Amino acid sequence: MSLSPESNNLCDIGFIGLGVMGKNLALNLADNGYKIAAFDLEHQKIEEAIAQDKTESGTGGRIIGCSSYTELLAKLSVPHLIILSIPAGHIIDDVCHKLIDAGIKADDIIVDMGNSLWTDTVRREKEYEGQFFFFSTAVSGGEVGARFGPSLMPSGDRYAWARIEPVWHAIAAKVDPDTGRAIERFEPGNPVKIGDPCATYIGPGGAGHYVKMVHNGIEYADMQLICEAYHVMREGLAMSPQEIGEVFSQWNEGVLESYLIEISAEVLKQEDSESGQPLVDIILDKAGQKGTGLWTAVSSLEIGSPAPTIAQAVYARSLSTLKDDRVTASKLLQGPKLNHALKQDKQSVIQCLHDALYCAKICAYAQGFQLMQMASDEHGWSLDFANIAKIWRAGCIIRAAFLQSITDAYSRNENLHNLLLDPFFIEQINIHQANWRQAIANATLLGIPCGAFSSAIAYYDSYRCETLPANLLQAQRDFFGAHTFERVDQPSGKKFHVEWASKDRPIVTA
Repeated sequence: MSLSPESNNLCDIGFIGLGVMGKNLALNLADNGYKIAAFDLEHQKIEEAIAQDKTESGTGGRIIGCSSYTELLAKLSVPHLIILSIPAGHIIDDVCHKLIDAGIKADDIIVDMGNSLWTDTVRREKEYEGQFFFFSTAVSGGEVGARFGPSLMPSGDRYAWARIEPVWHAIAAKVDPDTGRAIERFEPGNPVKIGDPCATYIGPGGAGHYVKMVHNGIEYADMQLICEAYHVMREGLAMSPQEIGEVFSQWNEGVLESYLIEISAEVLKQEDSESGQPLVDIILDKAGQKGTGLWTAVSSLEIGSPAPTIAQAVYARSLSTLKDDRVTASKLLQGPKLNHALKQDKQSVIQCLHDALYCAKICAYAQGFQLMQMASDEHGWSLDFANIAKIWRAGCIIRAAFLQSITDAYSRNENLHNLLLDPFFIEQINIHQANWRQAIANATLLGIPCGAFSSAIAYYDSYRCETLPANLLQAQRDFFGAHTFERVDQPSGKKFHVEWASKDRPIVTA
């Protein structure tokens, strides 16, 4: 099967779902030479996609509208490749069943490009086996990434991947292979053709959506850390949003260079058109979420891979929604009465926040990558972490210069257990951790919440601690539940129990 443009009237790719992401992915495909047969239950969305195609290309005809699933199949070259950009959940199965009824064949491929839960993807691949190839590709990059180059995390059948790979490499974001920097161009009809594509085969079915889930968990943590740094400057230093935006712009020129720092600076500099006030001051402090951060935190608990900074970022969003409670509590619960008094000067406080953000960011990524490693071991996925870091260098929401260092770390040692054990990151935290600790102390003394910063340093200190108080905890468990314990002077795995309730003295039994 060739997916290059054909001279006949048949289309190369079927596309179902023309919402914000879907329409932009379809236009991206069209820019790269593929003719699209498009369908959406809302006919207006089809018309909007066709109109935008005509405006951008000057001629149109790259996206062909369809009024039914049967018509969509009829307009496609065979074997069919059909992309779904629709909400996660039962609607995906509904569409798959309708395509089966319309006549889809065993050699056809249906690709889920939504934010599906990875276990649903595993189930679907098995359920539809023999009827068609169910393949998944997680997408990161938002609206702009979808239009001009996203980061793609495909997983599923290897044969299906061999057919899809050239398409995904064409539409994905690109990076300079020497510098690891994004090669970006935001011109309709003029896609980037050079550089390494930010799309690599992740593994068997479900692996791609799992990796994207963890990506989003890291994204939650990264965003919350930035917000906590902003909060300290806003409340602790009485800085204006514009001033903080300028600080973020400066940070974006160094080790913290990233998409999230860049857009945070832009947000803080934006004025509200109606009031003339900083827009961020007009926005209600209640954060939404779509579930992927929660899924990451739950998975970390299920697998037993600690990801406290990711979980804390989820909790922070949940706390933000308790607006009425917080308003009441603010009038009743007292905090420190320091009146913004800090022992350090303003620039020192800002530098401490910079270093805290850098160190905590390292820990958040370390938690995410270790979670993926433990999931990979449990499910037999054999994830390639150097390649995962590579495809996150451009196109995705957490894209950052920092990811090149992670790529290098796993390239040096593919069996690296934790990023904190890599020589580069060991050195970075050794250099910056004093300021990290001072930043948390400053925030705590001022009564400014810094849960993500604090959870990250607790993770770091726990990970580097040779002896944790879990010995006491295990003794407690044995006391009330006879859960047994191991001894430091006996072989690993040998269990012991104490008859703690003995009137004379404890009796140790093997």
